[in-house]
Amino acid sequence: MRASLNTRFALVFLSFSLALLFVLALLTGLLDGHSLTGASQVDVNSGNRTLSAPNRKLLRHVMAIEEPERIGEKCTKSDIVIQQGPTDPLPNGIPTYTVEITNVCVTGCDITRIHLKCGWFSSASLINPKIFKRLRYNDCIVNEGRPLVNGGTLSFQYANTFHYPLSVSSVVCS
Repeated sequence: MRASLNTRFALVFLSFSLALLFVLALLTGLLDGHSLTGASQVDVNSGNRTLSAPNRKLLRHVMAIEEPERIGEKCTKSDIVIQQGPTDPLPNGIPTYTVEITNVCVTGCDITRIHLKCGWFSSASLINPKIFKRLRYNDCIVNEGRPLVNGGTLSFQYANTFHYPLSVSSVVCS
């Protein structure tokens, strides 16, 4: 009888321990493709480069393996890098995000008519439409279509309850 009780106690303890380990793994993100440092895995084929600042250095080598399809050996969509991350919320508690759009063209080109996939992008705070403007669903234009010079960066801040995944849909090389 006593051996049966000890065996039953050991099984209950083992089951509880395994359940606790599973919950801890979920909370730390190990089962979602995240590491313990908070860096998520990146799909380099997705075209979406919304990385927060702590992840930039960690993922630099992953981003470097992407081979762009050059337009006349001059520039490509992958020469525009979009990074965004959370910033301090508005006084009413709405989260804010800062977006940086950079021209990293290696051939020294200026890029015009930069269009982004942006869904139903909206913001609780005003954004200068000369910098970023939604034209229609999933089509936003950067810098009123004017050139973003080589090495140039545009940035803006928006406020919404969630961040919008932004990715380049088209560019024109100038």
